[in-house]
Amino acid sequence: MADILLFDVSDPRLRDATITGCEVSFDRSYCNVFYTTKPESYKKTAEAFDKAKGRIRSLMAKRQSWRVTPELRFILDETIDQAERIDWALKADAARNASAADDGDGEEPQDA
Repeated sequence: MADILLFDVSDPRLRDATITGCEVSFDRSYCNVFYTTKPESYKKTAEAFDKAKGRIRSLMAKRQSWRVTPELRFILDETIDQAERIDWALKADAARNASAADDGDGEEPQDA
């Protein structure tokens, strides 16, 4: 799949798309293709995959020896975006904690 996108499909809207995985149904009638791209490109990339779906499937049929070529369903994989949001939140929390520690005088409060 990645090879087809890289060498055989010339749509510039797919240039930044990265295939993160594929799941083929047991009977090989469907293939869920998971991809990621820049957040600002979500819509145009989805439109480009929808437009190129038939050509990609045709190219797959020529390269594989399966009796049936699966119908392709392109699904945005948002796990990388979620991981980046979590990473950002953890870094922001660590910075707040470090700042709060620096604001104190470093001594433990004493009981009176």
